[in-house]
Amino acid sequence: MKIAVINFSGNVGKSTVAHHLLAPRLEGANVIAIESINADGSEIAALRGKEFDELQEKMMSLKSVVVDVGASNVEDFVALMRRYEGSHEDFDRFVVPTVPALKQQLDTIATLNQLEELGIDPARVRLLFNFVDSSSDVVRVFGRLFEQHRKTGAFVIDPSAVVYENPIYEKIKSIGKTISEVNADPIDYVAWNAQALEDDTPEPERARIRQMVAIKRLATRVAREHDDAFRLLVK
Repeated sequence: MKIAVINFSGNVGKSTVAHHLLAPRLEGANVIAIESINADGSEIAALRGKEFDELQEKMMSLKSVVVDVGASNVEDFVALMRRYEGSHEDFDRFVVPTVPALKQQLDTIATLNQLEELGIDPARVRLLFNFVDSSSDVVRVFGRLFEQHRKTGAFVIDPSAVVYENPIYEKIKSIGKTISEVNADPIDYVAWNAQALEDDTPEPERARIRQMVAIKRLATRVAREHDDAFRLLVK
């Protein structure tokens, strides 16, 4: 399966969705990031036809791929899909993450409108509610998007396609693993921590073990949420 993760807005968790939710559940999937930001934070040239050619070649050589389209490149990416007529057919799904903030919801509607104008089959455009407060009413919080769906029917919307706020997304950045990898880790860190206390292990190492206890406990629930959301996004 080949999936584009896309939204005109930043700060909706596109890279988190690509690396933690989608890619680990697609056998052998590569993540291709399209982002025009240098390491020093400066902008580089916009996405060009040559780079789009390279992307198409890569996608044709891969069985499963997740393309993470950075907010600074979405406009160019959509324009190039329009120029390379039919190129949107290379993707089985367009996953559009969104969050409760008003600006991001309005940007999400603009993204959905652009995908509709490209002529993409509505069944292949899937909305994902991301970073949602677990006590929230999804239909109420994202009322603008449900109304947009009633007007256009140009995408799939399901209040169960949701990922809730969780501190794991910040904590996991420091260990260089995906949530799926943490969840599959067989090490019993609670037992290791008890042994470390007995062995008088240095505090920095014990702090790392305690960190892993917390991350593994958080990962168990999040992995289940990701499993449920993934099924809705790809079915």
